[in-house]
Amino acid sequence: MTDMTAELRKAIQAYDLPGVLLKTEPYGDGHINDTFCLTCRREDGQLLHFMLQRLSRRAFPHPEEVMENFVRITGFLQKKILEAGGDPARETLTLIRTRDGQAFYTDPRQNVWRMTAFVEGTFSLSDPTPGLMEAAGHAFGRFGRQLRDFPAETLHETIPSFHHTELHLQKLKKILREDPLGRAALARTEADFILAREADCRIITQARRDGLLPLRVTHNDTRLSNVLFDVQSRQGICIVDLDTTMPGLVIFDFGDAIRSAAILQQGKKKDPEAVHLDPDLYEGFTRGFLAQTADFLTKDEVDLLPWGARIITLELAIRYLSDYLEGDHYFRSVLPQQNLLRCRRQLSLLKDMEAQFAAMQAIVQKYAAPSGA
Repeated sequence: MTDMTAELRKAIQAYDLPGVLLKTEPYGDGHINDTFCLTCRREDGQLLHFMLQRLSRRAFPHPEEVMENFVRITGFLQKKILEAGGDPARETLTLIRTRDGQAFYTDPRQNVWRMTAFVEGTFSLSDPTPGLMEAAGHAFGRFGRQLRDFPAETLHETIPSFHHTELHLQKLKKILREDPLGRAALARTEADFILAREADCRIITQARRDGLLPLRVTHNDTRLSNVLFDVQSRQGICIVDLDTTMPGLVIFDFGDAIRSAAILQQGKKKDPEAVHLDPDLYEGFTRGFLAQTADFLTKDEVDLLPWGARIITLELAIRYLSDYLEGDHYFRSVLPQQNLLRCRRQLSLLKDMEAQFAAMQAIVQKYAAPSGA
């Protein structure tokens, strides 16, 4: 067993694991929660894996609300999957209860720990092909389809105003004025680029205020790594990382997937100017996503999907820059100016999206009919 902190050991001891615990290893590359993969061996020799996560109180001030959403959403999905003749153990997350039957363990420092069964026979990836992007789009679209009847307004908003772009911009303006760490001068070019797009920040929030966009249950972190693909079929079968699943706009789920995965990296990874929108990856995801959602999304939702990609890219740039100017408190930063570099990368991608925007819109309309024609 690898060396573990006393906190981690106590969290593991809160669960009744099958057989012998062989090892515990850090897992994934997430910026928020701490995730560990536990490997156990049963008496018959079979190896089982479990995912243990410590929820970030910095990101989730009320982790008990995160877990209440988690239990309700996975329970709802399990019923939907059974009704469709599927396998809930593979097609959604299975919560492992603590020894005393609770949905999570709270340690002496008030950190919340959650355990789920690992979905065996799956893989995740971060370097896509158009085919895998289509499979990911299909999986995220199916997730939205399965939850379309869930009363979104009854879920907790685990991160208030998470995708309220106007509020994020207002916060950035305040930070720029106050400049608490004297970093604003180092980010003047990035700040000016963002401020020049203030009108864009209102496009989706105004459409919501005008009643054009319905509130739905949305994932809100649709990175490719949050899809588990079946090893045999190479289809996306399970959506993971449900902590930000809450009331939201489907436009941002589509947009965040494009922002995070439909990109082409050229040159050195540290060069922020070397990232571009890949039209083939974009089209692959769009085709899969709309194959599952085109028959229930409204026309306004469909028409604004490309804007979702642009606005969420701009929004994340705003959030990275705000965090950099305040001292890197939210997004983990291990290198000097890492969040400023992350901001530059998003702005580079945004420039390319703006240049390709007409083509992005045309691709959405190509697959907008329910038949996918």
